[in-house]
Amino acid sequence: MEQTVTPLSLLKSRFGYESFRPLQAEIIDNVLAQQDTLVLMPTGAGKSLCYQLPALLFDGTTLVVSPLIALMKDQVDALNAAGIPAAYINSSLSGAEAQQVQAQVRQGRVKLLYVAPERLALPGFQRFLREIELSLIAIDEAHCISEWGHEFRPDYRNLRQLHEDFPSAPVIALTATATERVRQDIIDQLALQRGKTFLSSFNRENLRYSVLPKQKSWEQLISLLDNHRDQPAIIYCLSRQETEDIAAGLRAKGYEASAYHAGLDSETRRLTQEDFVRDRVPIVVATIAFGMGIDKPDVRLVVHHSLPKSLEGYYQETGRAGRDGLPSECVLFYSYGDKVRQDYFIDRMDDSTEQQNAREKIARMVEYAQLSTCRRRFLLEYFGESWIGGGCGRCDVCLEPREEFDATEVAQKILSAVVRTGERFGTAYVVRVLLGSRDKRILEMGHHQLSVYGIARDWERSELREVIGLLQAKRLLAQGNGDYPTLAVTPEGREFLRRRDTLVLFRPVQSRGAQANRSVPSTDDDYDRRLFEELRTLRRRLADERNLPPYVVFGDASLRHMATIYPRTMEQFAHVRGAGAARLQDYGRQFIDVINAYASAHGVPERSPHAGSQAPVTRTHQATAELLGRGLSVAEIARERGLAETTVISHLERLAGQGVLVDLTHVLPESGKLSEIEEAFNVCGSVQLKPVWEFLETRLSYDELRLARLHLRQEGRIPSGVPS
Repeated sequence: MEQTVTPLSLLKSRFGYESFRPLQAEIIDNVLAQQDTLVLMPTGAGKSLCYQLPALLFDGTTLVVSPLIALMKDQVDALNAAGIPAAYINSSLSGAEAQQVQAQVRQGRVKLLYVAPERLALPGFQRFLREIELSLIAIDEAHCISEWGHEFRPDYRNLRQLHEDFPSAPVIALTATATERVRQDIIDQLALQRGKTFLSSFNRENLRYSVLPKQKSWEQLISLLDNHRDQPAIIYCLSRQETEDIAAGLRAKGYEASAYHAGLDSETRRLTQEDFVRDRVPIVVATIAFGMGIDKPDVRLVVHHSLPKSLEGYYQETGRAGRDGLPSECVLFYSYGDKVRQDYFIDRMDDSTEQQNAREKIARMVEYAQLSTCRRRFLLEYFGESWIGGGCGRCDVCLEPREEFDATEVAQKILSAVVRTGERFGTAYVVRVLLGSRDKRILEMGHHQLSVYGIARDWERSELREVIGLLQAKRLLAQGNGDYPTLAVTPEGREFLRRRDTLVLFRPVQSRGAQANRSVPSTDDDYDRRLFEELRTLRRRLADERNLPPYVVFGDASLRHMATIYPRTMEQFAHVRGAGAARLQDYGRQFIDVINAYASAHGVPERSPHAGSQAPVTRTHQATAELLGRGLSVAEIARERGLAETTVISHLERLAGQGVLVDLTHVLPESGKLSEIEEAFNVCGSVQLKPVWEFLETRLSYDELRLARLHLRQEGRIPSGVPS
């Protein structure tokens, strides 16, 4: 009897995953019902699957409109590697090559065809579309259709006509960055009023957000790259020259780094991107205005060396980190001088409406940079999403405890020193004056005779630089542009001096009297790192042989899973995340051979053939259990170990799943809430969290529900099951 093909069976056989991510199943069902669909889902949450999987169940061809040529190639390579026939037509193909692809589409040999929006305006291409069976129209980066978005593309306005010309083909529009205003504009422009909107959480739990003062940014950048040695990183800058200078400086320091901006010829850009995607160059320094358009899932660090123009742009650019769901870091270097640079360009805009829109966007970006409260919460609320609970545990404000301090006196000294020296000098010089340096230049300028000379000797040099950065963030000081940026007191700063107001600032608690020892929080070490590196080497070799990006063979998440469960047979390897039928057939044996050789050399015991994907308890779980046993709360364990609170709870779930009794008494919700939660699980008849969370009217956080569920399972008061 022939087995029925379902979305879930295709998910496993073609894409190698056991279950859908949140909202994917509902979106796919809506598309398969031939209904128009708007999807707002963060980068890395699985947007592409929402049209790629339905394309396999429709008889004809799915047309995918994408604004980025390089992204098309990456996605087509990945689909073909998974055994899914896909192709693209764009300006990188010759006329003959484009005709060949069109012939393949007419013959029914292509399920997904990727094109740029500009091509849809060509009469010849319009005739071609009328010759084929068009089953679905997918519009990626749909925010490009809105003038209120951060990447408006006029050619996207032609897409409404596409919808009207092919009324029987449903439209799915997808974006990762859209405010409520932009969402409504997308619906209006594409005539999706009768469609359904799916709004996923914008929260990227695996990303750590930080803002650092742009003081000694070079040293801090080197430290960040050292923490992510040999891992892919993107550094964003405001100007082309800045990208060139930073890339050259990194190469001089022994890092492999390339610049990437619109001023380079197309071949250089293509080669730079290819080197990055194929792991030949780990660091790319790019302009903010020129998006890279990559689908590389294993970027571990994104640095904004300059202030982005908008939170939408910032969110999208940081979204290029950790698309595979693994822990990654996003760092913004901030100085008020960067805001002044942005104002310079805004002031020269001709359109007053566009100018006002730009001012509003940069104001919110500055607000984010100056926060003393949770950055993740601010980002989510900007996109219209409520945040439940306290801090996120994965941004610098939440991870690095901060204290208030009275900065009135030191601020007056700094501002006065800037004024008395004529607002002609940079931070280093002003600090030397405040510390009473006998520097030759200070003596030549006669600044040793000023009343401000040496009046801050009780402060460390690093502390004064830090306060100067905070004063810039408070808009009391501004930093000019150029090779030697000078400090100037703003009108607000002069008013502060005149009125002698009190000033309270925030700083990390460890910074007073010593340099902050900043480090990236540790992440789970559930996997065998030595085996992971051997698997990476094999992946690189197989990718080079097939002329593919390494992640198309297998992503880092899949390699980590292999290095956790040690699959020794094809049956066990089929349980590896992302190992669909095509990848299992193409690569399974080579990876199994490396794993078997490694296991034999290092004495790794055989696992049960029925072990599936269940991972063992490791040192990191035991460390969490020890801290729990000492009476620490989940938040305290997270701070102690440099982990997210959700990761700590995952450890506890893993321990319980392996039969370890976990005493959760002191971390559970109070008894009244616990009884309410137990009743909710029983009423909903499910161990899944979302129905219970909604039944309780979202009054409790997911973390509270997870802990309660784990406790109730151990007590046998609700059924066991797979957490979700």
